Amino acid sequence: MATPGPRKAPLVLALLLAAVVAAAFIPQAALAASGGVMGGRSSSSSKYTRSSSSGSERNSYYSSRTTYVSVGTPAPPSVATDVGEGPGTVFWMVAIGLVLLVAAAVYRCRPRTTVVKLQVALLGWAKPFQQELNEIAERVRASNKPSYKLMLTETICSLSRHKDCCVFSSLSVDVKNGMDSWEEHFDEISMEERSKFDEETLYSLEGIKRTKEYSKKQDGSRNEYIVVTILVAANGALKFPKITRPADLEAVWKKTQLHTCRRYSEYNGIHVLWTPQEENDILTEEKLLADYPHLRPHKDD
Repeated sequence: MATPGPRKAPLVLALLLAAVVAAAFIPQAALAASGGVMGGRSSSSSKYTRSSSSGSERNSYYSSRTTYVSVGTPAPPSVATDVGEGPGTVFWMVAIGLVLLVAAAVYRCRPRTTVVKLQVALLGWAKPFQQELNEIAERVRASNKPSYKLMLTETICSLSRHKDCCVFSSLSVDVKNGMDSWEEHFDEISMEERSKFDEETLYSLEGIKRTKEYSKKQDGSRNEYIVVTILVAANGALKFPKITRPADLEAVWKKTQLHTCRRYSEYNGIHVLWTPQEENDILTEEKLLADYPHLRPHKDD
């Protein structure tokens, strides 16, 4: 049998090198994923300003009170009680008790905000869901709380219509105390999720919308997954079930929808993020596992 001559060896090595280089670059192209984001959030600065100003008024009122002290007249001696306590001691004990009760009441009544992050991965053939999200971003511009409710309701309804394609999910719920602590947490989660996009091809936040053409070329591979992230900041301390089965995911949707039936002021912010956003873009299983490690498969009911 003839063996390749010395002249053919460089050609064989060149072909092998080209194959290795091609194999290295093809997965990178397949990992490309466009992304879209829509929604908005309110700011508690106005509430904080009103609260601070009212607090200043109360402080100025108490500081303006005048204390009169008589000079030259000795104070009468205090009369001790049977238990060895004067009336002044009893008064201060009662006053301290009242202060503690008021402090406890204020602590229990302080404003609380729940930040919920729900992520769901759908099979890649759920193209209608991807198109519906693009249409919601086109129709609804979240610039106020009524639009937040509409955007969330439309997204959940679309997601429930494709529940048979939902295969992975994750849920995180954080209750923040005070008026301002939730905002930083909400923005941090949103920025973290947006940074996972190779390119943000659709942006619709706070009533401002912009789009861009996806610059990366596709290699003709079939899309494997679609991931949607629903980020909600709502008043109060909310509780959700742990998601292990499709029925649990539906229970989370229903509870969120019931919350949307309340007045608009229940919501402080809503962001909806999804990838891929471009119709012909792909999200491979490799990128899904790398960028969304908290997603867990659903068990059969």
